[in-house]
Amino acid sequence: MLKGIDPLLDADLLWALAAAGHGDAVALVDANFPAEALARDSVTGRLCRIGTPDSADALRAILSLMPVDTFVGDAAVTMDPVGAPGSIPPAVAEMRRVLDKAEGRAVAVTPVDRFAFYAATRAAFCVVQTREERPYGCMILRKGVLLSAPA
Repeated sequence: MLKGIDPLLDADLLWALAAAGHGDAVALVDANFPAEALARDSVTGRLCRIGTPDSADALRAILSLMPVDTFVGDAAVTMDPVGAPGSIPPAVAEMRRVLDKAEGRAVAVTPVDRFAFYAATRAAFCVVQTREERPYGCMILRKGVLLSAPA
């Protein structure tokens, strides 16, 4: 156990978040997602797991350490619901609130179709799977830079 670090973040995930560079993508996916298969194609080639049944809690823990990229328009991407494009599932609405609060601003979130989301996950630096059972509890984030050293 380390002081000041969310206990949801285990050693593998801490390594992945620290090793990712500016612009690298971190795919946070739910329990329904084909995470193991797609993580094999990610940069790390392995799946990280975070032991919470709530994607918003997982996102909050990750954002406690990782800044979100401010230089690109698609720093946050979600999967557009199949058959209901443009709708915002409850898990995503929660994650958007967590993201905006953590960043202290309204962050643009880009919905993409299912297969584009799968492709982006394969290209991600790492894939992190929660135990979230609600559908579409997934978000891909681009890592930003710390513009000043934390106090």
